[in-house]
Amino acid sequence: MTTDLLLGSLVLSLLHAAIPNHWLPIVAIGKRLGWSARKASRITLLAGGAHALSTVLIGLLVSAAGWQLSAFVETFMETAAPLMLILLGAVFIWRHYYHQHFHLHGQVPIQLPEKQLIVALASAMFLSPCLEIGAFFLVAGTHGAWAVFSLSALYTITTVGGMVVWVQLVWHGLTLANWHTLEHYAGIISGVVLILAGVLGFLH
Repeated sequence: MTTDLLLGSLVLSLLHAAIPNHWLPIVAIGKRLGWSARKASRITLLAGGAHALSTVLIGLLVSAAGWQLSAFVETFMETAAPLMLILLGAVFIWRHYYHQHFHLHGQVPIQLPEKQLIVALASAMFLSPCLEIGAFFLVAGTHGAWAVFSLSALYTITTVGGMVVWVQLVWHGLTLANWHTLEHYAGIISGVVLILAGVLGFLH
């Protein structure tokens, strides 16, 4: 189950790194303010790091709950944990139709001084953790501290690194075709990833 867990979290992390509303505002603001590509990457590292930090902090709390559950329910790791991934995946698909995903657009006034603008970007990202990955942290808690650490590192490196890569690609001329579609269906895709991870857990 650990391999399936990390594989599912990798797919989910790559997906969230690719969602434009995580990094496109940085490109738009940076272009307008005349930042260099290197400076845009530094700001993305800061904002992405804040986003990953809040997500991992919540994930650590959730993983503790998973550890407590596994201590009292012997079958949790084999049956309940995969089932929980499937149920949470269904919840996120349902939630997609009733919840607007995080948008940085319009939340950070461009008129702010540059330092305050950067702080506002990082703060907005910190206050918008990736809740979908929490399901994987819950299950990781049943596998011990090493699984939680591996998941934390994998999520942070993939998400922050992916955001920087996307900023650089778009900064140097890559055009995004219909990126709103990806953003709109991110909740559904996340839910499907969770469900598939749960099904793999049952099979293995």
